Amino acid sequence: MSIPTHIGFIMDGNGRWAKARGLPRTAGHKVGAKVLEPLLEHAFKRGVKFVTLYAFSSENWGRPKDEVDTLINLFREYLSGDIKALKDKGIQIRFIGDKHRFPEDVQEKMTLLEAPLHSPVKGTVILALSYGARADIIHAIQALIKAGKNVEELSEDTFKKYLSTHDIPDPDFIIRTSGEQRLSNFLLWENAYAELYFPTVLWPDFTPAELDKALEVYESRTRRFGKV
Repeated sequence: MSIPTHIGFIMDGNGRWAKARGLPRTAGHKVGAKVLEPLLEHAFKRGVKFVTLYAFSSENWGRPKDEVDTLINLFREYLSGDIKALKDKGIQIRFIGDKHRFPEDVQEKMTLLEAPLHSPVKGTVILALSYGARADIIHAIQALIKAGKNVEELSEDTFKKYLSTHDIPDPDFIIRTSGEQRLSNFLLWENAYAELYFPTVLWPDFTPAELDKALEVYESRTRRFGKV
């Protein structure tokens, strides 16, 4: 079976999951966080090497303050608990996005978690926090200019080196839960030839069994990369 090397998840539907149960949106985020550890372990067991999680976009700062505060507290707990547990099991942790917008203690947790593993790496989880693909592309252009690169000699490979994902293979498969069919400013450069999948299941209900269904869909696709 063909297994994607890199899967990107747009974790959508926490708020709707909570609303359907008469709960506040924040309850959906808490349940959605609990889905991650078993799902990630299953993904790596199936042979996936990289998983990027779109956990908090740069636009999400515009949500109601109580929801943003709850999400930051949830990140704080998650970085000390489930994500740390994954690292203890041989999973390398990476972060992309504007980390400096988070409280100092959260930034410190990110820095500690990003330290290289001394044991064999079983897989890599990239958390996109305060991330926006357009901003990442602008930052790459600014870095190119500061580095004095000759625009006439610029290639796609050179440009890639200045993105926050420069040392990560492009996603093969993007899964957005809840049925919404948008990329929402997620890895726009990197997704040029990714296969897209939009299951209607809400994120808190996206189990390892749902991932198996998604992998069957991926297996059924023919990737041509613009060729015949």
